[in-house]
Amino acid sequence: MTPTLWKHLVTALGIATLLAAETGTAVAQPTSPSPAEQLRQDAKAIHALGVTGVQARTVAPNGRESVAASGTADLNTGRPVRSDGYFRMASTSKTLVATVVLQLEAEGRLSLDDTIDHWLPGMVRGNGNDGTRITIRQLLQHTSGIHDDLPGYTTPEEYYQQRYDVYRPEQLIARAMTHAPDFPPGDGWSYSNTGYVLLGTIIQKVTGQPARQEIDDRILRPLGLNQTRWGGTSSTLPRPHAKAYQLFGPGSVVDVTEQIPVDHENLSYVTTTRDENTFLRALLAGHLLPPRQLAEMKRTVPVSPEVQLLWPGGRYGLGLAERPLSCGGTYWSHEGGDGGYITLNGVTGNGSRSAVVSMSEARGDTLDHILAQENAASALIDHALCAGSPNTP
Repeated sequence: MTPTLWKHLVTALGIATLLAAETGTAVAQPTSPSPAEQLRQDAKAIHALGVTGVQARTVAPNGRESVAASGTADLNTGRPVRSDGYFRMASTSKTLVATVVLQLEAEGRLSLDDTIDHWLPGMVRGNGNDGTRITIRQLLQHTSGIHDDLPGYTTPEEYYQQRYDVYRPEQLIARAMTHAPDFPPGDGWSYSNTGYVLLGTIIQKVTGQPARQEIDDRILRPLGLNQTRWGGTSSTLPRPHAKAYQLFGPGSVVDVTEQIPVDHENLSYVTTTRDENTFLRALLAGHLLPPRQLAEMKRTVPVSPEVQLLWPGGRYGLGLAERPLSCGGTYWSHEGGDGGYITLNGVTGNGSRSAVVSMSEARGDTLDHILAQENAASALIDHALCAGSPNTP
């Protein structure tokens, strides 16, 4: 996701509704809504904040799906949101990249302790940046210290000026090299999109194929994820999809659907809630990585104090975030936000229960709006994964 949208991501607020039930003359006892009804309530709660459109899908341990949608897919026509609509995957695709890197590690084709310079000599240098000291593991975990400087828009005018700009990976990496590192490698945590641009470039150097081809061959086709597609420099999405909106300020909601993702090589994926659930469940169930590599992916470090405000108790592994559940334990996820689409997701530790919610408006104009949107979406994920508590798998 872009630096602008990354700071729009925050965490969990519960919105619970209890239904009273009476039998005969017995005292009424509150009962919780069914998981499907809770999902509908949570989707409506997000829409009630002012978010234009919401679609959500959960999958229970028995494979049963529940879906919910709220709001409109188009402010001009008022057509409803569909539960099978496409959206931009954005930074959730970092988990795809990380999975391929770990598969290559399992095959002995690279090591997590390899340095950037081992594969990309001289690409990371200048202003204190040193590719001989930064490892693949640090890139995956955002502990490299590489400063992030991807282009991004903060006003409607910037959006219209920049939406068709195309950047090569080398250009994005070069932008980061004009800055000093945020900290020495391994001495902190700072979210770096540039680190994943480098990982995509390393995958191509190791395999001789673009990272997108490896993702297709190793993940998308084997799992039958036919609705997850690399869009390249296309500025549009397949149909059906809700239009994406960005709230820039009072009375300034702009349709930002049409744009080329900044890092089109790695972040230009579109997907659906069904495919995203399938991918996350397969990953955590061990269908994509051997046990040792999955364990490496789940070895976490605390995120920065600033991001702790967004993810209370959050930790980050190798392309995968760990967050606490209100019912006890933790779940795994990777949010995505770009081009007006904001997506939260979560899956339990053994891959048996999952949830995805995609919102087609980013309300990023004020901190209050950012917090309210993120907290309500986090509550939806938490409620879905805690269904059946206290014995949630």
